[in-house]
Amino acid sequence: MNVGILVFTAVEELGFVGPWEMLGMWGAVTSRRPPILVAQAVQPVRCAKGLTVLPDHGFDDCPPLDVLVVPGGQGTRRAVDNPVLIDFIAQRAAAARHVLSVCTGAFLLHKAGLLAGRSATTHWASLDRLRELGDVRVLEQRYVVDGPIWTSAGVSAGIDMTLEFISRVDSPAVAGKVQLVAEYYPEDHRYGGGIAHREAPDYVQVVPRHR
Repeated sequence: MNVGILVFTAVEELGFVGPWEMLGMWGAVTSRRPPILVAQAVQPVRCAKGLTVLPDHGFDDCPPLDVLVVPGGQGTRRAVDNPVLIDFIAQRAAAARHVLSVCTGAFLLHKAGLLAGRSATTHWASLDRLRELGDVRVLEQRYVVDGPIWTSAGVSAGIDMTLEFISRVDSPAVAGKVQLVAEYYPEDHRYGGGIAHREAPDYVQVVPRHR
């Protein structure tokens, strides 16, 4: 199974590294191929918080993909208007068995024509923006599965979605092994004296509802 994870300028680091780690662990415990990073060109990609990564493939030499993962981040604001990137998503989604998005990657799926008439979710700060597109049934859940299309809430939710994906595509037992090796057992603990779920810190840019 070939799994490709899309990266682009200002992509959110954990939005792709979280799924990459879970998928990589899956490969380690089952001898599957590790995921690959794909960008428009094989050149360094600077992410939202300053991490720079070098993709394995550009759009032109990307092998066939069974699974396409589309992360989010501030970079989606520009990527959504990149016809080359959107066309890549649309073409690869047509041939893939599954398409997964994390956070505001949902807007890239929508622009590629993949969310109309489907249920989906995204980062809490962009839920209203997703609703305003008018043709998506927006669910406020950690992740949503609608046929071959998977969407998750913000950033770290991509880890939970990927574990569930592994559970369904492979087995709950294998997903349990991945979870164990990764030691991913989040505790229900909120810091900061119980900050409201939707109270954005100063550094979070809540994007105006214009798209």
